[in-house]
Amino acid sequence: MESEHIETLVIGGGQAGLSVGYHLARRGRPFVIVDANQRIGDSWRHRWDSLKLFTPARWDGLDGMQFPAPPDSFPTKDAMADYLESYAAHFNLPVRSGVRVGRLHRDGRKYIATTTDRTFVADHVVVAMSSYQRPKVPAFSAELNQDIVQIHSYDYKHPAQLRDGGVLIVGAGNSGAEIAMDLAPCHRVSVSGRDTGEIPFRINGRASHLFLLRILFRLVFHRILTIRTAIGRKARQGTTSKGGPLIRTRSKNLAAAGVERVPRVVGARDGLPLLEDGRVLNVTNVVWCSGFTPGLSWIELPIFDAQGAPIHDGGVVQSESGLYFVGLFFLYALSSTMIHGVGRDAERIAGVIDSGVRAYSMTSAPDAGDRDEAIA
Repeated sequence: MESEHIETLVIGGGQAGLSVGYHLARRGRPFVIVDANQRIGDSWRHRWDSLKLFTPARWDGLDGMQFPAPPDSFPTKDAMADYLESYAAHFNLPVRSGVRVGRLHRDGRKYIATTTDRTFVADHVVVAMSSYQRPKVPAFSAELNQDIVQIHSYDYKHPAQLRDGGVLIVGAGNSGAEIAMDLAPCHRVSVSGRDTGEIPFRINGRASHLFLLRILFRLVFHRILTIRTAIGRKARQGTTSKGGPLIRTRSKNLAAAGVERVPRVVGARDGLPLLEDGRVLNVTNVVWCSGFTPGLSWIELPIFDAQGAPIHDGGVVQSESGLYFVGLFFLYALSSTMIHGVGRDAERIAGVIDSGVRAYSMTSAPDAGDRDEAIA
């Protein structure tokens, strides 16, 4: 298998990976970005058809390039995908699509990343991926009737994928709420899951554009709720276990659309979903909005906690010099997985890499006496 050496390997070509590439390029550092998708932006294109971003276009551009849309509009997922593709082309970022890393390990000071056709040998590796890689469904899903259509939010595209009849959405976070609104006009929809709370205003209202969103996204999510503040650390623990608040679709919107809130699903009885209160729901479809696993088992390094999450400090893995993360949920702040927040994390990690390379170059260079002796 062909081997290729690179100073920094960036794994993931979404907004996190492209942001890291932009900031590495600004510092003159050599790097390669690899991504398993066939086209830049495909992680957005794959999502459901009606999806729109939660933030206005004025905050949806990555560092160095504004998003090409009216500032107060909410871009579609396809518009974001096309923007990422244009961003990579505009800055001539070295992205290699269709390259999946199947194994990452270490050999001495070097990281070894194995793909289907080659091995990358890297001094630094940035895993630029979100926390949401592999769909998660409960084991009892296998006990549901075979004629019930089961689909995870990862694979949901539009209502035509489902059978006629009732739909149970398992998971009451933002994905569950938005898919419920997508299905409500043509299905009887029930949503099961714990209440995650909601922001107390409409994000598409005029007051939100002028004032509230600026405070919420740019101040609270970006500067107050960080791992460096006590309130931020508390919020990180709560949102990691509970999920974030509803942003666009609120409880009154769901009620107005005829969506029913039901207790938590705890199993199956006679092939049907069993609720916590003992009821069973006679539905023909189940949409699992039940979350994801990090999907990082291909990283063969001792960096994970008991729950399988990587241990890091703001993206820097202290136990493995040269290994970094960008794009994880609450990596540094609640805004870390948002378009307007990922750039700050990427810039910081690129700075750490640049400083480390320069410091190593200085310490490994021969001193004046050595140079004189070498010349002699």
